[in-house]
Amino acid sequence: MSSRRNLANAIRALSMDAVQKAKSGHPGAPMGMADIAEVLWNDHMKHNPTSPTWADRDRFVLSNGHGSMLIYSVLHLTGYDLAMEQLSSFRQLHSQCAGHPEYGYAPGIETTTGPLGQGITNGVGFALAEKLMADQFNKPGHNIVDHNTYVFLGDGCLMEGISHEACSLAGTWGLGNLIAFWDDNNISIDGHIDGWYTDDTVKRFEAYGWHVLSVDGHDPDAINAAIKAAKKVKDRPSMICCKTIIGFGSPNKSGSHDCHGAALGEEEVALTRKELNWPHPPFVIPDEVYAGWDAKDKGAKAEKEWNTRFDAYAKEYPDLAAEFNRRMAGELPANWNEAAAALIADTNSAAANLASRQASQKCIAGLAPTLPEFLGGSADLTGSNLTSCADFKHVSGKEMGNYISYGVREFGMYAIINGMTLHGGLLPFGGTFHMFTDYAKSALRMAALMKIRTISVLTHDSIGQGEDGPTHQPVENTSAMRLIPNMTVWRPADSTETAVAWTKAIERMDGPTALVLSRQGLPFIARTDKQIAAISKGGYVISEANGATVILIATGSEVNLAIKSQAELANQGIKARVVSMPSTQVFDAQDQAYKESILTPGVKRVAIEAGVTDYWRKYVGLEGDVVGIDTFGESAPGGVVLEHFGFTVENVVNIVKGVL
Repeated sequence: MSSRRNLANAIRALSMDAVQKAKSGHPGAPMGMADIAEVLWNDHMKHNPTSPTWADRDRFVLSNGHGSMLIYSVLHLTGYDLAMEQLSSFRQLHSQCAGHPEYGYAPGIETTTGPLGQGITNGVGFALAEKLMADQFNKPGHNIVDHNTYVFLGDGCLMEGISHEACSLAGTWGLGNLIAFWDDNNISIDGHIDGWYTDDTVKRFEAYGWHVLSVDGHDPDAINAAIKAAKKVKDRPSMICCKTIIGFGSPNKSGSHDCHGAALGEEEVALTRKELNWPHPPFVIPDEVYAGWDAKDKGAKAEKEWNTRFDAYAKEYPDLAAEFNRRMAGELPANWNEAAAALIADTNSAAANLASRQASQKCIAGLAPTLPEFLGGSADLTGSNLTSCADFKHVSGKEMGNYISYGVREFGMYAIINGMTLHGGLLPFGGTFHMFTDYAKSALRMAALMKIRTISVLTHDSIGQGEDGPTHQPVENTSAMRLIPNMTVWRPADSTETAVAWTKAIERMDGPTALVLSRQGLPFIARTDKQIAAISKGGYVISEANGATVILIATGSEVNLAIKSQAELANQGIKARVVSMPSTQVFDAQDQAYKESILTPGVKRVAIEAGVTDYWRKYVGLEGDVVGIDTFGESAPGGVVLEHFGFTVENVVNIVKGVL
């Protein structure tokens, strides 16, 4: 059996060789954290390489994702289906070993990391999800949900503001199942960090309410003792501060930023081999090293033991066991279709003048009894976003529930939601003002990149928001959200479109959805059954005019304006079709025949949306026009602001005449 240091050196060798072959990457962090990884994965991680999605596995997150060769090396060495050919093609096209860990590329990668700080925040989400699921499913003598989340992170993660948001909440929530390892190597890209990072990290995390330990990150016995101590602390998350040397083993570049983000160079790689007493060629691992790392038998035994315990649980609590399996599989309840249809039908029979945020709250309340996995939340705007309902119990301090007040932490909220979604078993959504997606955009983008189902409730959606003024009036945000690949955006016109948007967001399993909702009341629009069915296509004719010479395309609060303008145009002898397009992405995904039946080729078009105009040019073309706003708003009552910027029947009619 190889020594611990020799097992750790396998990570170092694979990391420096892969980066050297690619002539690109970050060898320093994996070489510096190799001893920590060896102890954690060989002595503490509960996982099964042959069953990477086993429900009760420990979760591992490499928040300092630039050190990606560490996780690729460990996954390969412990027995995951990640071939050496993949490691040797590091950073090459279609390799499972991308420059940063990418969720879905290789088994065992729990989340995409790269944007610093989001990994530790995902980790908080993983740990909270485990705690919530344990609260809902564990019974006396039956702890079927009982695992830890381990996170590696570096100085960059701690500098990013999102780590403050997330780690503060982790302390408040008492996440004793979260253990983080800080790679304290005093180096970032620009060099020694003394000039730009002098925080007392120990005191900072103690102030958050964390359990903090400090160890030599190259002493396996000390690392092992620290992990054991951390696992015993059940009421607080733990931070293990590991003093390390970046690029450990490199005679001339260790301890320097020279090995942070660049290959060591052929000569230095050869010298490092001698320093580490690693005589093996690149990408060659001796059998005894593989034997020291192999976790397949141990993992299979751990999962088998859990299966036996779960079978006993299922015998005593068959309904809970079936529910657990359904939720971890990401399946909707058996009565979902009936519940969704009833929700939509109810909205079409109640001609209420509701803001779409109010209609959204009715959807949440209507669907909560059907979806026990529902997990609501808001970034200190519950009373404005209307994201809660009577069926929700607030998570307060160390009490579990199904509604979270995140405080003023938009970015942290959505990255935590990403982690909870990735954990499985929960269907989280979070609300904020649409304007503050600017703070949260990177986490929303990561959900789209990972193709995971998250739901964002974004209220106060336009200049119609009113008195708070231009700082709170999102003119560009809806278009910006639409430009994120794989993000579906719905901007519904009334309660019926809001209900359809909610059901489609819940049914969508391959990406996130943003619901863009109004503060102001929106008139109810009566529809035929055929029109209601067409809402799910993203765009449909909401008011027809035979022989139309112009098509008005509108979303959200502007659909009613389009219908009023249609009537006035008719009075003046101009026939206009009105198309409601609550989701441009969903509409764009329809077949060409359907799209042309809605937007008839050759018929001129005018789009109407209280936001920037450029996005709509692809629909109206050079011969059409857009009623929009390409400046910032003003502070005044919403109706006054809308009128001031030309969202009036008179202005729409004049623009249509100009187009014709």
